[in-house]
Amino acid sequence: MKATYLDPGIGQYLIAHTTPPDDILDALALETREATGESAGMQISPDQGRFLTMVTQLGRARNVVEVGTFTGYSSVCIARGLAPGGRLSCFDVSEEWTAIARHYWEKAGFADRIELRVGPAAERLKELPPEQTVDLAFIDADKAGYPVYYEILMSRLVPGGLILVDNTLWGGRVADPTVDDDGTRAIRAFNDMVMADSRVTSLILPIADGLTMIRKH
Repeated sequence: MKATYLDPGIGQYLIAHTTPPDDILDALALETREATGESAGMQISPDQGRFLTMVTQLGRARNVVEVGTFTGYSSVCIARGLAPGGRLSCFDVSEEWTAIARHYWEKAGFADRIELRVGPAAERLKELPPEQTVDLAFIDADKAGYPVYYEILMSRLVPGGLILVDNTLWGGRVADPTVDDDGTRAIRAFNDMVMADSRVTSLILPIADGLTMIRKH
């Protein structure tokens, strides 16, 4: 249960009334815990995965970008929602963790629809073809880099396109005035930046650790 700011009973009720993950996602979650230990907390939650699939489906997204792939749970969920002929471009710095992702892309039958670019996302994103637009993007990487990724993606996002950003409630710490660490400051600054952006309409959803949905005008 990642939504630690919610009453635990409500959180468990929400999970119990969300369509559960299938065997592939369950196996991926288990392998992630075994292979990455404490870092497994970076994996999105099952309810968040379900949401990503549904949003991708509803938007009929064909050109999707993910910044921060980890072991592949979110990318599998996004790929399941792609419109016919759609493609997902993934960006991550870890060869080790994305090797797990590649394995599960094969198992899920999406290896031919997903492209992985390993390296600093701020640099690799700029290597996308100049004509490539983005219908939907999901950002779940280093928090200090959020503003950079946001601006690069916004320049390619089609009118009406969506950017989804993870961890924007940061365990509820963003609303606690007694908390002043680097990560919390980074998330607060990003949230304030989005609110001040006249190009978009946004809202923060209390899903998992907070998920901001941003629609370009």
